[in-house]
Amino acid sequence: MDDSEFTVSPGEPKKGKSKTSNNAKESVLKQKSPAEFFAENKNIAGFDNPGKSLFTTVRELVENSLDSAESIKELPAIEVTIEEINKAQFNTMIGLVDRQRVDEELYGDFESSKAREKRLAKEARILEIQAKNVALGKKAKELPSTTKGPKTRGETSFFKVTCKDNGRGMPHDDIPNMLGRVLSGTKYGLKQTRGKFGLGAKMALIWSKMSTGLPIEISSAMMGQNYVSFCRLDIDIHQNIPHIHLHEKRENKDHWHGAEIQVIIEGNWTTHRSKILHYMRQMAVITPYAQFLFKFISSTGEKNVTIRFARRTDVMPPAPVETKHHPSAVDLLLIKRLIAETSKTNLFQFLQHEFVNISKSHADRLIGEMGPDFSSKMPVKSLTSQQIVRIHQLFRQAKFDEPSGDCLSPSGEYNLRLGIIKELQPDMVATYAGSPQVFEGHPFIVEAGVSIGGKDVKQGLNIFRFANRIPLLFEQGADVVTRTALKRINWNSYKINQMQDKIGVFVSIVSTKIPFKGTGKEYIGDDITEISSAVKSAIQQCCNQLKSKILKKIQARERQDRKRNLTRYIPDAARAVFQILEEVARDYNSKRPRFNEEEAELLNNIASEKVTERTLRDNLTQHVEQVDYEMALEYAMQSGVSEEPREDIYLNALESSEGFIDFQSPIFIFRFIP
Repeated sequence: MDDSEFTVSPGEPKKGKSKTSNNAKESVLKQKSPAEFFAENKNIAGFDNPGKSLFTTVRELVENSLDSAESIKELPAIEVTIEEINKAQFNTMIGLVDRQRVDEELYGDFESSKAREKRLAKEARILEIQAKNVALGKKAKELPSTTKGPKTRGETSFFKVTCKDNGRGMPHDDIPNMLGRVLSGTKYGLKQTRGKFGLGAKMALIWSKMSTGLPIEISSAMMGQNYVSFCRLDIDIHQNIPHIHLHEKRENKDHWHGAEIQVIIEGNWTTHRSKILHYMRQMAVITPYAQFLFKFISSTGEKNVTIRFARRTDVMPPAPVETKHHPSAVDLLLIKRLIAETSKTNLFQFLQHEFVNISKSHADRLIGEMGPDFSSKMPVKSLTSQQIVRIHQLFRQAKFDEPSGDCLSPSGEYNLRLGIIKELQPDMVATYAGSPQVFEGHPFIVEAGVSIGGKDVKQGLNIFRFANRIPLLFEQGADVVTRTALKRINWNSYKINQMQDKIGVFVSIVSTKIPFKGTGKEYIGDDITEISSAVKSAIQQCCNQLKSKILKKIQARERQDRKRNLTRYIPDAARAVFQILEEVARDYNSKRPRFNEEEAELLNNIASEKVTERTLRDNLTQHVEQVDYEMALEYAMQSGVSEEPREDIYLNALESSEGFIDFQSPIFIFRFIP
């Protein structure tokens, strides 16, 4: 071997021993796009598995539609369709030709001849045992499945999910970026919002890209627009930019406004069917002013589902208002961002206009407390990092008025009650809306409802949780509402049987910041004292209302029992009393009076047969009826329900006019005179 093979030129590293080049390769930094991050961590956004992904897709599309309609004060009308697509249909969509299996042993559901013989022999033995049991008169048991086979994913299911609304719609040129670029949107101010990650339909697009590779289709039209924008696109996950297949304007013949999004994804209807239907039902409870039409179309047509959730009211809660940050709720990064984005020039204006509850005098006092390095007229852009830390420290220590709840938009006690009655049809219901409270500088409002009885309600506690007017269906056990209802409410003290009664507990929490726990953001933790106390108080207020109704119901039932018992014994009592009075009348001597004038008249009437046993029986019956009527009337007046005949009452116009419209109800009539 020649030594020249080991010679190295000056400055040239030896082959196979270059640590410098390896380190250089390892030090190359790679940057992931937001779309790529969420694609790799899809469980964070609720896309854990095909079943959960189908549920989350429906939820995101429905909530976007509600936000869109409410933003223009339009009563929402939303249509959701899930259409099952079998493997052959899917292959046709993507242009793939079906192939027959060539190597059967390659597939997970392959069963060898030996395994098949073993299975058939076992099934034959079971059938023999069943035949003997039948001969002996015993009940035949169902044949169990004896072959589980190797674990496989099985046949993949695909679904076309379509959601159509009557909302605002989207500007033609903005559609690609609004749906094809992750973390781009208009919902990043401090405001009560339904969304949890700001992803919306974008995550459904990412899941479609990952599971089927098919693009989504969007049709959109804004109010007064004479065309419909149609866009077919998918997303470049690595660059986080939309990939547009088709983007055009079409004629808007129906003068429709809103948006229709269609996405084809992998899913599992069987495992999450109940969750999706529960979600739609609970959404109908919390938004009774919305109309939902839900359809599931199976590939065979045998298991189709169509459910219409009708609108019950046209009273919509006010739209949530974007508000400014409370000083006690900001951190260093947020202060720096506000400084970078503010249009105010000096520190005094910045404090007064960028935060709530800082008045002019309060701003002067805060600046004076910051130290000699601060002044009211100093440019806010010139603040150093140390000065910003000082402002943050003072914000955490100083005293500020609590923020108001004016920026929040709860459902309202009226809507919550209507939603519960519409969907559950309970025997009785009580609702309560709490006043605004604060945690960590964020206002929140708790609304609650408790119902007894109803349609499709199981015995025991049935808990319905809502956060910013959206249902929470997962991770219920650790939620503050569940823990409060199970552990902190003594239901027996309110005459409610926790085990036997059908109890519905509804709690809705709205806030500019919902303190979700866990990456899935599916439950509110039980560690915030202000929220847990407010939830407990709201449920107790409902229970107190129900207790009064339950006691009245018990009293009414007792009165009915008393009436029934008295009526049953009227003939015997009348007969016994009449026999006694008849004997007294026979022995009565008017010349030696022992009775007063009224008693003597009664004895004379008995003797002359003007008063008979039937007379006593009729009078006793009339008395029982009268007493029962008076007690029932008193109960009706207390409960607000009366069967007394009413006269029509009209509002008289100050000036005479022709024509009127009557609005009739069981308890009043309004005559509207235009």
